[in-house]
Amino acid sequence: MTPRRVGIIWNPAKTSRADLASALDDAVQAAGAEPEVRWFETSEDDAGQGVAAEAVEAGADVLVVAGGDGTVRAVAEHLGQSGADVELGIVPLGTGNLLARNLGVPLGDVTGAFLRALTGDARTLDLGWLEVELAGGTARHAFAVMAGFGLDAHMITETDDDLKDKVGWLAYVESLGRAVTASEPLEVHLTADDEPRGQDDVHTLLVGNCGTLQGGLNLLPDADPGDGELDLLLLSADGAAGWADTLRNLVWDNGIKRLATGGGSAESSQSTTHRRVRTLRVELAEPRVFEIDGEDLGEARRADVTVQAGAVRVR
Repeated sequence: MTPRRVGIIWNPAKTSRADLASALDDAVQAAGAEPEVRWFETSEDDAGQGVAAEAVEAGADVLVVAGGDGTVRAVAEHLGQSGADVELGIVPLGTGNLLARNLGVPLGDVTGAFLRALTGDARTLDLGWLEVELAGGTARHAFAVMAGFGLDAHMITETDDDLKDKVGWLAYVESLGRAVTASEPLEVHLTADDEPRGQDDVHTLLVGNCGTLQGGLNLLPDADPGDGELDLLLLSADGAAGWADTLRNLVWDNGIKRLATGGGSAESSQSTTHRRVRTLRVELAEPRVFEIDGEDLGEARRADVTVQAGAVRVR
């Protein structure tokens, strides 16, 4: 059903309003209906939470986010926190576009993404919530895709911004070597669903709602955005043999073989651990940089993760 009132939340750093309006006009014509549209621009001081609240207050039925992962995450965070009866649409304009990739939203097709937001059926989307103790105090944020520390976070912090602007997600490949070097195992104590695991020596911890990254790499093959659970991945590779085992597990065990056999649950290995959780407490021997949906939060030694089942309806 085409919504009656649409709020367009757009990031001016990613595109112009004129270009978006032109694509929206084409989508409206294709949809055969003309909803009332209001525009809400994000800023350096408001990544999306504030304008999302304004759009909801203005009576929007659907919030269409035109921007990158950070803008999408911020709007989803407001919807999950407020409980607003408003659906979410996505026009992906960022480098990673992680949630859009995992939900099958058209990439590189602004008109197609608008059309889906106007006419698509909504599905429930869980949100993860990460609470971390940073140098400036405790911060709590939602994530729609994944959060954690280690290889993924180092790739984000080590990626050259100028190169990212020029070549997009391929810039992350350039940073991979430095990220591997920086990802040394450390002592981690985990409590999953109120059950202590004891000590793990890992260099990467990811907990997520969706598992596919750029280039089609699926780190969390069991992840389902609406199943009420989060998927946990621990990586502990140290040395060539360990990294070979990790690569085999990610590419073969949980990639090619799983696809060929229609396999069941994700397989673990000597250097990888897969499991599913609803709550998770992470305590580190040393501080590490945490990230959520591709954003660097800063260093922390402790984090708590919970899932909010069915937090948002997304088209």
